[in-house]
Amino acid sequence: MYERILLAYDGSREGLIALREGALMARKFGSKVFLLSVLPQTEGVRLAESVSGDVVGQQMAGYKELLARGVTVLKEFGFDPVAKLVVGEPAPQIGAFAREINADLVVLGHRKQNLLQRWWSGSTGSYVSDHVACSVLVGRNPISDEAFAAEMKSA
Repeated sequence: MYERILLAYDGSREGLIALREGALMARKFGSKVFLLSVLPQTEGVRLAESVSGDVVGQQMAGYKELLARGVTVLKEFGFDPVAKLVVGEPAPQIGAFAREINADLVVLGHRKQNLLQRWWSGSTGSYVSDHVACSVLVGRNPISDEAFAAEMKSA
């Protein structure tokens, strides 16, 4: 059913929940896994960059490390993920990569934000579902480390 699953991973608790749910689905369906991390280029980041020179460079290093961790975890469970790091607005970037790989399913996390967080993190009017032609799963089912490892090994 799902041959190509895109896992959008931002390193947050919600992103980890989605990563785990997506990995379990990929194991169940024998899917090819693609891992995408998007460094948001928001007004807040641009403002910080103008004040302190290398904000984007520092964030990029953190996101590269984050993506490498996600790849390591997936490889430990037998996947051979294709990983990509991009800069921009998350929803359009996720949509573009989903089209590029012909994804059947996009799995991502979601966290509620207050008004200040929404301003700092960018556009609130851009939804992933508006940018993809495939199914979207918002992972919200917390899975403990132990339960996740056991499930991945049994599948």
